Amino acid sequence: MDLGVVYSTAHGRMCPGCNKPVSACICKATMSVAKGDGIARICRETKGRKGKTMTIISGLGLHQNQLEALAKKFKQQCGTGGTVKNSCIEIQGDHRDALFKALETLGYVVKKSGG
Repeated sequence: MDLGVVYSTAHGRMCPGCNKPVSACICKATMSVAKGDGIARICRETKGRKGKTMTIISGLGLHQNQLEALAKKFKQQCGTGGTVKNSCIEIQGDHRDALFKALETLGYVVKKSGG
């Protein structure tokens, strides 16, 4: 499997899809979005995190840059850290109630999942 040029000393990292620099990539705008059933799910997770609690939001059906902007807003609202992984927003701590209300005001159908 030939991916083409993955790094150029002149431009840095190269996109394997369109063979342009990552900063000028034209195929990332057309990347597929993880499809869901239209319901945002909020769960609390501690497994594999050495007992630390994370609030996970999945099923939003947004592009990566939109998820990152929404995660930034939620991190500021909760006053904590977080990240975006595998089309899910991960917020440090148990903030299910606050994020539930925030997602409802944004117009999402929201469900609490897990225990």
